Amino acid sequence: MQFTMKENSFKTEVEFGELQISGDEQHGFRPYQLLVSSIAVCSGGVLRKVLEKKRVSFSDISISADVTRNDQGAKEVQKIALHFVITGQGLTESKIEKALAVTRKNCSMVQSVKDSIEVTESFELIEE
Repeated sequence: MQFTMKENSFKTEVEFGELQISGDEQHGFRPYQLLVSSIAVCSGGVLRKVLEKKRVSFSDISISADVTRNDQGAKEVQKIALHFVITGQGLTESKIEKALAVTRKNCSMVQSVKDSIEVTESFELIEE
């Protein structure tokens, strides 16, 4: 990836299009937002694949991420609590707990930060 400095941000061109990144959300995505988004969406994508392989019937997955940052110094991300809301038929807590364990091990973004950012998962099930 190549990043080019602009007046208030940096930009990069990726397959999907141009990505603007800035410490000021008026000029682009903030770096911590991209970090959290990468972890949440990687986890969601892996979870979807795991559920499909296990032939679990679901129609939707939504994810909320609660971020804890250090109030001192660099304001680094310390913890990300992911909450999955899974809608489907015949969902059981034990199936989802097992699927999330596999997800955690296979999400490259979670594995990339596992020694520096605490990532937790919780879920709720909605029966169709």
